[in-house]
Amino acid sequence: MQLNNNVTEFILLGLTQDPLRKKIVFVTVLLSYLGTLLGNLLIITTIKSSQTLGSPMYFFLFYLSFSDTCFCTSIAPRMIADALLKTAIISFSECIIQVFSFHFFGCLEIFILILMAADRYVAICKPLHYTTIMSRRVCAVLVAVAWVGSCVHSLAQIFLALSLPFCGPNVIDHYFCDLEPLLSLACSDTYVVNLLLVSNSGAICTVSFVILMISYAIILYSLRNYSAEGRRKALSTCISHILVVILFFGPCIFIYTRPATTFPMDKLIAVFYSLGTPLLNPLIYTLRNAEVKNAMKKLWRKKLVSEALR
Repeated sequence: MQLNNNVTEFILLGLTQDPLRKKIVFVTVLLSYLGTLLGNLLIITTIKSSQTLGSPMYFFLFYLSFSDTCFCTSIAPRMIADALLKTAIISFSECIIQVFSFHFFGCLEIFILILMAADRYVAICKPLHYTTIMSRRVCAVLVAVAWVGSCVHSLAQIFLALSLPFCGPNVIDHYFCDLEPLLSLACSDTYVVNLLLVSNSGAICTVSFVILMISYAIILYSLRNYSAEGRRKALSTCISHILVVILFFGPCIFIYTRPATTFPMDKLIAVFYSLGTPLLNPLIYTLRNAEVKNAMKKLWRKKLVSEALR
């Protein structure tokens, strides 16, 4: 439902228009993207190849790393390429695809984080029923539901984007296509669309954050009955999860739960959750998780031995 649309392409202003700063952006984003790929693909490979990481927590961590990789890939490669261009141009169809992919994998990450919190809740609060409740089949169904929910959310974003008429300005003061910057270019009243945006993306971010914080508060309260060793291990896992939740949801809530107004800091905040969080997640999960670190060491030893025997 593309209405009265005379715009076939958009110009992305990016983080800066200064040539020197664009080179700095190029190097910084390239290094962070390579770090994201390396960290998340290492976690994916480790979980897939390790027999000791077969619990539901690592099943969900696998999909979290996958969604992080795809989430960052929906933004970073184009951002790197645009930093080398004098004028960054994106077609209307490419812009819509970017909106879809960005929201799909971002929403998938949110749902996976909720599933990880549910897994920790069952493991700590109902340990005797853990294997029954969080069976492999149940986990697979939950991930499938997360994929379907993410698709529904992204299609809603596309519906809102295509309902906007663009008939004049085509310069987006951002480094990627999203509904917030697109609203400022529409040549009609966007109050209803912005309201739907807040009730969609904003509600998902806020409600999910509240659910996650309440669930982790219950989990932490339940740890008082554990032994010192059990409490230490559970705390290590939960604190890493809470860090990821705060780092991801804080910027998202700031961007998507307010009226259609833009601030100079918006682009920098968007960098944090679109590029920074996918880079930090592997570090948080590996540095605070002895099982993942040990599995990675075994994987590298096995690879070194196999290469030495060749």
